[in-house]
Amino acid sequence: MIEIRFTLNGEPAATRVPPALPAAKLLRETFGLKGTKLGCEEGECGACTILLDGEAVNSCLVPAARLDGCDVVTIEGLAEPDAMKHPVVRAFVEAGAVQCGFCTPGMIMRAIAFLRERPHPTDEEIARCVEGNLCRCTGYVKIEQAIRSAAAEGER
Repeated sequence: MIEIRFTLNGEPAATRVPPALPAAKLLRETFGLKGTKLGCEEGECGACTILLDGEAVNSCLVPAARLDGCDVVTIEGLAEPDAMKHPVVRAFVEAGAVQCGFCTPGMIMRAIAFLRERPHPTDEEIARCVEGNLCRCTGYVKIEQAIRSAAAEGER
């Protein structure tokens, strides 16, 4: 077991983890953050996307021990005090960019990191942004529209 300390959604966190435990399982099972979805568990679907020191990562591929000393933000970290205040969350809701909702947390976290890096993306860049996150419901049109709308709003 390895002791780790990190910031989780703005609050200090500490726990002991087995060396091979994926961060996604730690977040879900130890901290109860069910918004980090476990889909493929192979880094292919993006449902487990979190922000690790501001970078979007597939948390199923990141060993929990890697979180030590880092800043971690999950979809739940956007909820306080009001998720609708976040321009990306608001854009997803307003565009109707959710269907079953399984992919939505990962899509939103990926979009946030993407828009911080590319505040004025082209349509082609937006399409590439969502390539690593699989959605079985919406066909990506509304998701891309939401990202475009959040970019136009210009806040992160």
